[in-house]
Amino acid sequence: MGPGNQKGKDSSSTIMINNVLERTVHRGGKRHRLFAIIVAVGILTGIGWATTTTSVDPRDTKIDLPLRPELVVGSQACAKCHAAEVNVWKQTPHHETFLTLHRKPQAQQIADKLGISSFKHDSACIKCHYSMQEQPGGLEPIAGVSCESCHGAAKSWIDHHHDYGGPGVKRDQESAEHRYQRLVTSITAGMRNPENVYLVAQSCYRCHTVPDEKLVNVGGHVAGSLNFELVAWSQGKVRHNFVRTDGKQNEPSSTERMRLMFVSGMIADLEFSLRATAEATVKETYGVTSASRAARAAKRLAAAQEKLSQPVLDEVLNAFKSVQLKLNNRDQLLAAADKVAEMGLRFAATVRGADLAAMDAFMPKPDQWK
Repeated sequence: MGPGNQKGKDSSSTIMINNVLERTVHRGGKRHRLFAIIVAVGILTGIGWATTTTSVDPRDTKIDLPLRPELVVGSQACAKCHAAEVNVWKQTPHHETFLTLHRKPQAQQIADKLGISSFKHDSACIKCHYSMQEQPGGLEPIAGVSCESCHGAAKSWIDHHHDYGGPGVKRDQESAEHRYQRLVTSITAGMRNPENVYLVAQSCYRCHTVPDEKLVNVGGHVAGSLNFELVAWSQGKVRHNFVRTDGKQNEPSSTERMRLMFVSGMIADLEFSLRATAEATVKETYGVTSASRAARAAKRLAAAQEKLSQPVLDEVLNAFKSVQLKLNNRDQLLAAADKVAEMGLRFAATVRGADLAAMDAFMPKPDQWK
């Protein structure tokens, strides 16, 4: 969206936030209102991030990027306060891909089929495997899958995020009122804050559904991580939960939070499978796999709903039922995906993990975490 459209976007954003607040806030005080704002802002930042592109590349790379490179600050800015988290990240495949992807035989085979000469500059690889930053000489890859890949390009929100109430005020001294406002401001500015686990799920599934038809059909890339599941993949090697333990321990999420993640992951799988299906133009591996994945995600979610009886999940499933999984149905499929995203954000914001105990028997156990 160009600068000339910004005023209209801001106006529609305000209307959407007000509408969501009216539908979501009942009784429950400030915490519930915060969750409602996270829903509203998440709809704007989450869906917008999933569907918009950037056009700032001086090298004229014709690749849709999930992050605006001019807003990427790099992991060193995060390490000032999150050294433990960054150290964990440096031990993960997300970090290692920067040094290893171009050396893998399978990746080189894909590159040969697509005529890719540089993994880190003129290829579809930069959409999911690298963090690109705008520098004086053009776009440069500065990391693999980084902090900002998951939490959003930080230039617009990082100062809000680590302001706990003024100079010298530490996180454990922050007032509840200030934390509330800080979260709202940061999320409004584009941060995918894990206060709402659906924002986290969107970050993961956007790439783990491989949103690129040519990459799959021509390059031979796998059509998504079909065994990807949010709890299993977030609680293992990539886990970095130091904030919730005062920076001292990297403990797993609570059972209630994992329940929310488990169901939120199903919803996000459906959302991005619908988005992938929408981009299919021919009946080949990419389109067939994406449609099958969407149908499977809906089936899993319907099975969960039989045990949960959560009204918001009925709305998710109704959005899926309202559209046909077929070629040349892009607008309708994307509209359904947007509706699923809205409901996913609302689910994570308003449903309590305590009410999802029926999922315990189906969630991955610790020995299944990746």
